[in-house]
Amino acid sequence: MKKKIASIILTLLLLAGLAGAAEENLSLMLDWFPNVDHLPIYVAREKGYFSENGIKVEIISPSESSDALKLAASGNMDLAVSYQPQTIIAADQGIPVKVIAPLVIHPLTTLLFLEGKGIKNPQDLSGKKIGYTVPGLMDVLLEAFAAINGIKGYTPVNVGFTILPALVSNQVDAVMGPFKTYETVTIAQQGYKAQFFELEKWGIPDYEELIFVCSPDTLKKKSKAVKSFVMAMEKAQAFTAAHPEEALAIYLKAVPEADKKIETQAFELTRPYFAVKTGHDPVKWQAFADFSLKHGLIKNKVDAKTLIHTWK
Repeated sequence: MKKKIASIILTLLLLAGLAGAAEENLSLMLDWFPNVDHLPIYVAREKGYFSENGIKVEIISPSESSDALKLAASGNMDLAVSYQPQTIIAADQGIPVKVIAPLVIHPLTTLLFLEGKGIKNPQDLSGKKIGYTVPGLMDVLLEAFAAINGIKGYTPVNVGFTILPALVSNQVDAVMGPFKTYETVTIAQQGYKAQFFELEKWGIPDYEELIFVCSPDTLKKKSKAVKSFVMAMEKAQAFTAAHPEEALAIYLKAVPEADKKIETQAFELTRPYFAVKTGHDPVKWQAFADFSLKHGLIKNKVDAKTLIHTWK
């Protein structure tokens, strides 16, 4: 009897080991510190959508806001959360990258400033210091925005994650890069009122704010695992749309350091912008690529459809 029990236990341990070994590991670098923009990722992990698709995903925060795409393109990360404009700029620079799925499908980025600074239109920022958050992206978008809207003689300043301190200390008069769904809420919690210019209302075309990317090499070597990630994310995004309160509770439990009040308010603002299915609009992507060429964000024509991986 003892031998039989020992045999059963051994069999169970072997099966558990095989199940664990069947899960393929993927590393995912976020574009920013964890926040509700990333909520469906945590839903996918906590609801078991990753594991049921045979993958285990390590979620990593970047030390610099521009790190994620570069590390994914070089293969030092399997996947990254990035931005459509940054991806097009990277393609122009010869950086190999593939877009595998959407996360947030419309612009959230703003040119943000504090109330009471006498800024009524973009031209009021002429001659001022203007911060930006993501080097290689937001400084380039700022340049295009300034050209379109007549901002002259401004000084760009890299403020990284320190948006509010840079504004309050008058290090800068405005910042390109804060999200209208998140930084507006965090700034209000600190007793300040943010105002902003929405890019898509001031000459910048519609684009996908947050996307998932990887290198062509990763896509080739880990095709099944990457596809499993996309399938899990689509399920998590559908769950988030159908059960927003439960999805938020899952996220807050998974990220206990998050400020519940801020994240709840930010989530309500962000919800309408989340993707609910996989796939990208190549016409929309090409329109932004053509805009980027016209306004100097890139130097060469980029065929946007070559960046988008189509799942079969």
